[in-house]
Amino acid sequence: MKTKRHGAVVGLFAAGALLLTACGSDDNTGGNGGSTTGAAASDVAVECGGKSKLNAEGSSAQKNAIDTFIQSYQKKCSGSDLAYNPSGSGAGVKNFIAGQVDFGGSDSPLSKDKGEVDKATDRCKGNPAWNLPLVFGPVAIGYKLDGVKDLVLNGEVAAKIFNGTVKKWNDPAIKALNGSASLPDKDIKVVYRSDESGTTDNFQKYLKIASKGAWTQGDGKAFKGGVGEGKEKSAGVAQAAGSVDGAITYVELSFAQENKLSMAKIDTGAGAVELTGDTVGKAIDGAKVKGEGNDLVLDLDSIYGTTTAGAYPLVLATYEIVCSKGYDADTAKAVKAFLTVAATDGQAGLVDAGYAPLPKAFQDKLLTAIKAIA
Repeated sequence: MKTKRHGAVVGLFAAGALLLTACGSDDNTGGNGGSTTGAAASDVAVECGGKSKLNAEGSSAQKNAIDTFIQSYQKKCSGSDLAYNPSGSGAGVKNFIAGQVDFGGSDSPLSKDKGEVDKATDRCKGNPAWNLPLVFGPVAIGYKLDGVKDLVLNGEVAAKIFNGTVKKWNDPAIKALNGSASLPDKDIKVVYRSDESGTTDNFQKYLKIASKGAWTQGDGKAFKGGVGEGKEKSAGVAQAAGSVDGAITYVELSFAQENKLSMAKIDTGAGAVELTGDTVGKAIDGAKVKGEGNDLVLDLDSIYGTTTAGAYPLVLATYEIVCSKGYDADTAKAVKAFLTVAATDGQAGLVDAGYAPLPKAFQDKLLTAIKAIA
């Protein structure tokens, strides 16, 4: 992890860390005394052991968070390790279903319509797979445009940019949101994820809900805007957008920061909202679980379509996709240990890595589900 990026990210999220009820702090003295703080490391038993090296694959959006979790896991469970391949959400789901990895990482839950739910049940020997939201992080609409640092967009205009309806930076639709700002007569260069990506799926879901009908292309892990240049993985789109004046993309916060992209404020109808710790925390507060039992699928539509003042609407949750039952005993033990550490001790480093720590309500639900894995 790069110190330069961490400095920028810490500055952005420091003010919001308390709002997000950070959990798993190394300070287990209980000094803050707050009832909303997540479970401290000493409060949750971790039964280490089992398979010495787990394998997981998937979302590149959560890669830096997983690195943080691995460090905590190695510290808590000596001799244990996890190898994580940030190959993208599509590959993570595919290879989990194929039994090639112990769990998959995806920025969107298993799709029943695509047959993923049934295939995952088969992989888990007739038992359901669970979607466990372990990592929360904001998605930035990142751009590079000389002389423009305070761009404001809304769902409708963003949709028209990413489906090619709005082609110039000085288009009247953009100018109407940016007052007296000087916008150049320059082509907009869209950069999108060329690999299957849960980030793409979440972004397109946001456009569909927030664009007032301007986005008709649908959602899914493949980008459907029909415009721009595709690049693989989060690092690829961020690097490409950061190298071309006039470029715009959608990418997770830490990658936008690392590549020095400007980030658009989003007007949800109650004024322009900047991406900060406080505004992300307000959005996460509105997330609800729609899955049943320990399958913790989130209903993010209320976030994407929010008109709550001060709530930043582009937030994704990355799921760890696991078997509820069907692992061999050693794998089950190790998966439970890793996820327990990630949901407790591992949360302490997330602000530093550019993510939002788990709100206590989600942490409690996660720990209940993790404990039930057999």
